[in-house]
Amino acid sequence: MFAVTVGLIAVAAALLKSAIDIRMAPPAPGRAAEERSFSARVATLEPSSIAPTLTAYGEVRSRRTLELRALAAGQIVELSPDFENGRRVTAGALLLRTDPADAQSALDLAEAGLREAEVEGRDAARSLELARADLQLAEEQVTLRRGAFDRQKGISDRGFGTATDIETAELALAIANQNLGNSRQAIAQAEARIDKAATAFDRQKLALADAERRLADTELRAEFGGVLSAVTAVAGGLVSNSEKVGELIDPDNLEVLFRVSTAQFQELADKKGELMPLPVTASLDIYGAQITAMGALARVDATVGAGLSGRLVYAALNEANGLKPGDFVTVSVTEPPLHGVARLPAAALGANGALLVVGEGDRLEEAPADILRREGDEIILRVGNLAGREVVTERAPFLGAGILIRPVRDGRNSGSGGVAKDRAAMIDLTPERRAELMALVEGNGSMPPEAKERLLLRLREDRVPAEVVERIEARRGG
Repeated sequence: MFAVTVGLIAVAAALLKSAIDIRMAPPAPGRAAEERSFSARVATLEPSSIAPTLTAYGEVRSRRTLELRALAAGQIVELSPDFENGRRVTAGALLLRTDPADAQSALDLAEAGLREAEVEGRDAARSLELARADLQLAEEQVTLRRGAFDRQKGISDRGFGTATDIETAELALAIANQNLGNSRQAIAQAEARIDKAATAFDRQKLALADAERRLADTELRAEFGGVLSAVTAVAGGLVSNSEKVGELIDPDNLEVLFRVSTAQFQELADKKGELMPLPVTASLDIYGAQITAMGALARVDATVGAGLSGRLVYAALNEANGLKPGDFVTVSVTEPPLHGVARLPAAALGANGALLVVGEGDRLEEAPADILRREGDEIILRVGNLAGREVVTERAPFLGAGILIRPVRDGRNSGSGGVAKDRAAMIDLTPERRAELMALVEGNGSMPPEAKERLLLRLREDRVPAEVVERIEARRGG
C-alpha cells in the first residue's frame, strides 16, 4: 500500500510539472490570416445592336364583322342549310327569305302603274301631233280668209262690191283667227299633258324601284364570304323589321388589340407621335405547342377610355391560321434596334441601380447602369465607358464593392445547376402513359390540326418536356 501511494504521488507530480512547463512556455510564431473570396459569374460587356421586344397580352378580333338583320318583317319561308353557327358561306349566298307575298303584290301594282303611265305618255304624244295638224289647218284657213277679205275690200274700193260682202269676208276671217287661237290652246294643253305624263311615268318608276327594293329586302344574303355566328333564326319563325338573326365574321381578316402604357407607346411611335408599322408576333400556347401569326402595328385608338390608362393599339395579322376571334394571345412587338447596348440578366442589377464591375486584382467596383429596357428577367443597358469590362451577372447579398471574387467565366466552375435544370425539364414516359397522353390530344376537338400534329410529334420523342405533360394532364377531360 505504501509503494502504491508513493507511485501515485510521483505520477501526479510529473503531470503537474508538465502542465506548468506548457503554461510557462513562450508562444509559437503566429500565421497571417487569409482574405476570404467568393465565386461569382461574370460576363464581358460588348456593345452591339439589339432590337428590344415589347411583350403584351391582347385579344384577337375580326376586322370585318357584320350583324345580320332581317330587313323585312314576316315569316321565314326559306332558310339556307348553311345558316348555322360555324358554317362558312360565300359572298352573295342566300341565307333566309321572309314571306314575299305582300312585296310581290306591291311590285305587280307598280309595274301596272308604270305601264299605264307609258300608255298615257303615248296618248299625250298623239294628241300633240293632232293639235299641231289642226294648228296648221287653222293657219291655212286664216291665210285664205285674209286673202278673200283683201280681195273683197279691193273690189269694194273700185265701187263694185257691197258692204255686206265686206262684212261677210271680215266675219269669216275673225272666225278663222278664233279657230287658230283654239288650235294653239290645244297644243299648249297637249304639251302640258305630255309633261304630266312624263312626271307620272317618273313617279311610277320610283314606285317600281321601291317595290323591287322591298321585294329584295325579303332575302337576306351574305355581303362577304365568312363564318356565321350567334345564329337565332329558325325555319317558320317570325322576325320583325331589323331584328338581329346572326353575325357574319371574316376569319381570314384578323387583328389583335392590346393595351400598353404611355411610356411603352412612346417607344412604338416616331418623332411626330405617329404609330410606326413595327412587326408583331401573336402567339397562342396550346398544351405547350404554339400557334403564331405575324403582322404589323396598324393604328391606335383615339381615346383612352373611362377609368383606363395607356394606349389601345391595333395590329393587323397576316395569315393567322389557327387563331379565332376571341383568343387571348401573347403579343410581341419588335422595336427599332438600339445601338451600343448590351443585354444582361436582371439579377446583375443592384437595388441602387448599379452594377458590380470586376476591377484590378479581381476586386469588385460599383458602376451606375444606364437602363434602357426591361424584358422579363433581362435588362438592356447602354454600355458606354463599360465596354470591355467584366460585370457580375448574378448578384448575391454578400457581394459588394471591394469584395475579392473568383470570376467564373464562360460557365466554368459553375456547377451542374443549369444542366440539372434542363434535365429536370425533360422526363421519360412509360408506354402506357405516352399512349394515354396521345389519346387525350387526339380526342381534343377544339385543337387545330396543325397544333395537334406538332404536339403528337413532341410526345413521340424519347424525352418529353415536363411542362407539356403537365398541361395535357391539367386539361384532362376537356
